[in-house]
Amino acid sequence: MKNRLQEIIAKQREEELSYAKQRKAEQENPLTGSNRRDFLKKTALGGFSLAALTGLTFEDTMAETTRNVSRASAPSDLKITDLRYCVTAVMGRTAIIRIDTNQGIYGLGEVRDGADPRYALMLKSRIMGENPCNVEKIFKIIRQFGGPARQAGGVCAVEMALWDLCGKAYNVPAWQLLGGRYRDKVRLYADTPEGKDPEDQKQKIKYRMEDQGYTWLKMDVSINEIKDIPGCLNNTEIFKNGGSSQWQGGYMSYSNTAHPFTGIQITEKGLDELEKIVHNVREMVGYEVPISTDHYGHIDMNNCIRLGKALDKYRLAWFEDMVPWQMWQQHKVITDTLDTPNLTGEDIFLLNGFKDLIHNRAVDIVHPDLASSGGLLETKRIGDYAEEFGIAMAMHQAGTPVSFMANVHCAAATQNFLSLEHHSVDVPWWEDLVIMTGGDKIIDKGYAPVPLTAPGLGIELNEEVVKQHLHATDKSYFAPTDEWTEKRSHDRTYS
Repeated sequence: MKNRLQEIIAKQREEELSYAKQRKAEQENPLTGSNRRDFLKKTALGGFSLAALTGLTFEDTMAETTRNVSRASAPSDLKITDLRYCVTAVMGRTAIIRIDTNQGIYGLGEVRDGADPRYALMLKSRIMGENPCNVEKIFKIIRQFGGPARQAGGVCAVEMALWDLCGKAYNVPAWQLLGGRYRDKVRLYADTPEGKDPEDQKQKIKYRMEDQGYTWLKMDVSINEIKDIPGCLNNTEIFKNGGSSQWQGGYMSYSNTAHPFTGIQITEKGLDELEKIVHNVREMVGYEVPISTDHYGHIDMNNCIRLGKALDKYRLAWFEDMVPWQMWQQHKVITDTLDTPNLTGEDIFLLNGFKDLIHNRAVDIVHPDLASSGGLLETKRIGDYAEEFGIAMAMHQAGTPVSFMANVHCAAATQNFLSLEHHSVDVPWWEDLVIMTGGDKIIDKGYAPVPLTAPGLGIELNEEVVKQHLHATDKSYFAPTDEWTEKRSHDRTYS
């Protein structure tokens, strides 16, 4: 027993010395932010490693190791004191928020791409004075202000920032707070770039796979690819009212007309042309690499099935969002009819929104976007719930490295995870927006290494780079938001 105890003490001595060296190296690293450096100093064990104190009694050891620790730095005493934001040019317009505390540490979160930062700012008055480590409690206070798609951006941004803060307060990675990790690296999927001709596209795909190392690709198979080829579509009159864009237009335009109501049909010639596109990419990529597909256009369920049957032979990884997620009955018909896996979920808020899809096995894979689904814990719950029904989870992501890393921690902690989207592969400054506090790469050959020791999300903003890429309409950088501090409503949802 005595020898075993000595072995344990020796092992602990090695671990403590190694840990102390890591913390010292991080403090001395010029890339370490001032707030992080101050936090490391505040939480140091009185300048001693436990290994140096093994000759003392337990009481003396505790007294010595805590003699220089500020009691005000205890996580139980943390209070939220502010919420501020900046708007980056990622994906056109994506806001990052920062939640500050009374102890000088802060947490980073992100409002989903294209969403208004005011979705987050309106929550400031609801969370002021709360302990950020009470993540679930605060989430229940604010979740009533979230909704589908980008309407959930504020709630999810706050939730991300709380886990970042909580991890920093307890000096553990966010995945540890979610229950531990299943994997040390997270597989990514990336869009297949389009070339000006087949040979150009072949070179781009080769670069994506061989140089960048991605082993899972994704491509659009949209009716926009064939709309200018005579005889491929009928009932294109709707395009004259606001254009053929899926993304922007007036309320009665094609872009805002739900899929069953456009009346657009794909002809046999159109199906042949779309099949050629997929065939060419599959020939370039080979069959070993998964290829996911998305953005078919606003076509009804019957046309989705016709297109799906034409593409089934190419063994695609999935068909994504063929019809709106709310139409779970139509998703079930598609899933039951086609051999290729069917998937949806990037615009669903909270687990409850996934339950009809899961209970009825209307999809083969759920596909939440953590910046819309409710944040890290709610997304893990979605994955865990789907797992009970034999359904896997992929993750949609199209934001800055802040939400990307939130996804990495969630994916690491969820067993039935498949792959995470990276939508800014070819943006040269995207990775430079943050500094990895643990010294890891943010992306390495098509995978995201999971931060094993860095606390919280494992990142700090690279302020110089972020300031270079602020959105043209809002160049402010975490400016005061005092006008959002006062609460002016009674938020209870029942009488």
